Amino acid sequence: MEIILLERIEKLGAIGDVVTVKDGYARNFLLPNKKALRSNNANKKVFEANRAKIESDNAARRTDAEAAAEGVNGKQIVLIRQSSNAGHLYGSVAVRDVVEALHADGVTNVTKAMVVLERPIKTLGVFDVKVALHPEVAVTITVNVARSPEEAELQSQGVDVMADLFEKDEAGFTEDYDPNAEPGDIAALSNAEEEAPAEEA
Repeated sequence: MEIILLERIEKLGAIGDVVTVKDGYARNFLLPNKKALRSNNANKKVFEANRAKIESDNAARRTDAEAAAEGVNGKQIVLIRQSSNAGHLYGSVAVRDVVEALHADGVTNVTKAMVVLERPIKTLGVFDVKVALHPEVAVTITVNVARSPEEAELQSQGVDVMADLFEKDEAGFTEDYDPNAEPGDIAALSNAEEEAPAEEA
């Protein structure tokens, strides 16, 4: 479908550009959200007649977004989740979780549509997440997913909690080693066990 963009769309174009997109993308997202118009003679005339106002409104929204960005950019939110010993979450962290955490932290001007999360977060760790406050204003926040506030604090300091835990598990496991044993042989028994039973008198 050929459409006229009413705002800048990443990877598509800027205000007034006529572009071709898949029908489903236009019908389900761009058109109902008033981000574009169908490209026909009537709509082209409407757009050109209102172009100055559309661009002015967009500039005003961009200015507001730039002001709001100062309170959002670099924000770190902590999400406490249960996980397996390997660090895989029981469930996942989705856009809704990020928005709710931001709102709880006093950042109330971010909506689900603004959070750009390519796929749900399914492991422990620290993740950079993009927030598009306006088509031309994007900031980055940090999402710290941990099993406890203490682990979250360690992760915020750059500690790889899962790697550290794995190293401790390995350090706690020891195995007897006999340098003279053939491959596959069981490690030698202790001296007490090796001694043959005393002969009966």
